[in-house]
Amino acid sequence: MSLWGGRFSEPSDEELRQLNDSIGFDHILYAEDIQGSIIYARALAGAGVITVAEAETIVRGLRQVMEEFDANRFQLAVGDEDIHTAVERRLIEIVGDVGGKLHTGRSRNDQVATDFRLWTMRAADGLVEALRRLQAAIVTVAERHIETVMPGYTHLQPAQPISAAHWLMSFFWMLERDLDRLQSARRRMAVCPLGSGALAGTPFAVDRQQIATDLGFDRPSANSLDAVSDRDFVADMLYAICLCATHLSRLAEDILIYSNPAFGFITLDDRYSTGSSLMPQKRNADPMELARGKTGRLIGNLTGFLSTLKGLPSGYNKDLQEDKEALFDAVETMRRLLPVVEATLRHLRINEEAMAAALTEDLLATDLADYLVGRGMPFRQAHHVVGNVVRMAAERGETLSQLPLSALKDISQVFADDVAAVFSFEHSARQRNSLGGAAPEAVRAQIAEAKARLSN
Repeated sequence: MSLWGGRFSEPSDEELRQLNDSIGFDHILYAEDIQGSIIYARALAGAGVITVAEAETIVRGLRQVMEEFDANRFQLAVGDEDIHTAVERRLIEIVGDVGGKLHTGRSRNDQVATDFRLWTMRAADGLVEALRRLQAAIVTVAERHIETVMPGYTHLQPAQPISAAHWLMSFFWMLERDLDRLQSARRRMAVCPLGSGALAGTPFAVDRQQIATDLGFDRPSANSLDAVSDRDFVADMLYAICLCATHLSRLAEDILIYSNPAFGFITLDDRYSTGSSLMPQKRNADPMELARGKTGRLIGNLTGFLSTLKGLPSGYNKDLQEDKEALFDAVETMRRLLPVVEATLRHLRINEEAMAAALTEDLLATDLADYLVGRGMPFRQAHHVVGNVVRMAAERGETLSQLPLSALKDISQVFADDVAAVFSFEHSARQRNSLGGAAPEAVRAQIAEAKARLSN
């Protein structure tokens, strides 16, 4: 059954129909489409367009259609161009001609915009829940390793001592920003287009505020022309997903590096590793490589969709049919990815001995400069002095703590006997007790704040 065609003397070409039809992917919107139709039928009755009895007949028929979809018994028919056509066709089969009154004053333009917003709002809620579970896993592992000292890196070069907990918690806060973006996007998308018609609104006195409330939106759209073509919510959602995936990709890269035997800082559980078909010894962190690789695919979804939007004239255009596959793919990718990343983190083993063995005294060079600052030397001068100390140690083949005090005094008379206290990795970490720092107490405060956010 076609929802249009009276103006045409011939049916669509078969190849055009295959290109045009969206039922192959938009059937996923069946629950939202039926929910919107139930609310709209009652709105039509409230406006006196159809009787209450007619509305209830339509609602009973729609509920039967929902049951068929839920039970995987719904049978698509030739001519089911999209989910809207399929649902209305089946409704009329069940309840007769009264089902044809449902579309009064409604267009597929405002219908699909409503369906897709509802679906995206629910998808955002689901991703928020999955991200909270991942954050909880990070906190659980971090809490066990507040005192586990490891090298921190900048430019992937050894920099300063931090704790394994501090490293892990850095990703908690990245994900917290991702959650904020998703929730912000969720608030912006909670605007109901239903009742906008094709572009100009409806002549029937349906209560758009009540429709919005009944469907779980915050408010109805303010402009019908904008409402049917607004896909900002899709771009918002894709961007939030892309940046979240970028953070997951960075976490994956760290895990790939740290699980390499050259580092050996962490070991992945066998359940979240794979092997080689040729080399029996291999333990590959394939889940992390997939997290890294899928980020490129997700970024492609966003950039492709933005390119689709950029040249569209006002009102609905068929180009907007390209919104769904990009977002469906992005959401499904995250739904599959997040639980695996969460489980990988929960079950990874942090190798404290390997982390400790990787600590080298050049990581304490900044502490040595801070020591000189504490004795009154300007930092810029202290930085230069310690650079000379590091060069001397390298030339002599010694560590910083092996240099005798006399050698240090040859570089600067500010050095004194108490300089030996500087050469402690644990002391170095404890010194960084500023808010957000790597000191154990500062990390405990981070974790307490994180737990408070998770509990809310």
